[in-house]
Amino acid sequence: EVQLVESGGGLVQAGGSLRLSCAASGFTFDDYAIAWFRQFPGTPTEREGVSYISSDGSIFYGDSVRGRFTISSDNTKNTAYLQMNSLKPEDTAVYYCAAVSRPLQVLMIWVRSGYEYWGQGTQVTVSS
Repeated sequence: EVQLVESGGGLVQAGGSLRLSCAASGFTFDDYAIAWFRQFPGTPTEREGVSYISSDGSIFYGDSVRGRFTISSDNTKNTAYLQMNSLKPEDTAVYYCAAVSRPLQVLMIWVRSGYEYWGQGTQVTVSS
């Protein structure tokens, strides 16, 4: 059974940092793409693409987080990470990781339907 489990969310003051983890089981990172999305309060049907990493070395960031967030992965642990620095109240959201068993074309990386697996989400709250 394929599972993605996010952890590392919590409450932090503006300017602070958090590191989210996405632990995968049931598949390996050998040929993969992992993305982080976030869902803002009051928007249950919308998820914004945050960051993307794939086994072909591609890394992308959404405009609102570029320069503050860093995505990485540890294939030995089958875990992806999202280091979030200089957090702002507008970063408050539920963060989800998603995975697909092949790198995606650039135009598809923020398309939710392109991902095969999703985690349950972890809440990040940034206070002002």
